[in-house]
Amino acid sequence: MAQLSIKNLKKHFGALQIIQGFDLEVDAGARHAIVGPNGAGKTTLFNMISGWLKPTSGSISLDRRDLAGLTPEQVNRAGLARSFQKNALFEGLTVFENLRLAVQAGTPNRFNLIRSASSFGAMRTKAEEVAVSMRLGDALNREVKTLSYGQKRQLEVGIALACSPKALLLDEPAAGTSPAERLLLIDTLRALPRDITLVLVEHDMDVVFGVCEQVTVLNYGVAVATGSPDEIRQNPEVRAAYLGESASYHGARL
Repeated sequence: MAQLSIKNLKKHFGALQIIQGFDLEVDAGARHAIVGPNGAGKTTLFNMISGWLKPTSGSISLDRRDLAGLTPEQVNRAGLARSFQKNALFEGLTVFENLRLAVQAGTPNRFNLIRSASSFGAMRTKAEEVAVSMRLGDALNREVKTLSYGQKRQLEVGIALACSPKALLLDEPAAGTSPAERLLLIDTLRALPRDITLVLVEHDMDVVFGVCEQVTVLNYGVAVATGSPDEIRQNPEVRAAYLGESASYHGARL
């Protein structure tokens, strides 16, 4: 049974059809990538799944709960968290403070000013655990503005994880990172616990093939193929639609 299920999803802006009858099923604990050229509709798709954009029609469900039309906060409460292409961090706060705020945002009664010491202790422990999992344990007390760009991308993923989601959407987590930072990101994503389902939009095929077991190729709002990395590499329609017959991207050939 799929944990994340999307059926016949459509998004139109007037006569412009951005997403045209998109279907996707992702099992619990899966690692699934959505790839495609610029303008394929990937960000629009993620915006609908995460509540930032209302679908024209179709259904989105997480563990059989309908998400279509919910607000981003309601989607997050249902167990689906998301990172964005551009960093949205508190640059003047430390890594720990950013993560603690994210942990607090994901807890019940988060606006309650009267909390027990154990509650604060649990939030601190959770924030520290997330920092370690994101390879940021040594940077807990550093202000975010002093981090490298790659470390900031790691922190973005950590903030989404701090909400304890069932499913995690990552929007181009490798964008702007160096080759060394991409390798670290691959290792970090591979190490995520299997009780978290991972769906990512990514242009970097090294990251896609290094992390994900299933790949869906989106082109002009239509899913043209879904399969394993090997199946996607060998699919002639994908090669033509995505990067061309002899294309490669950061060394990972299609």
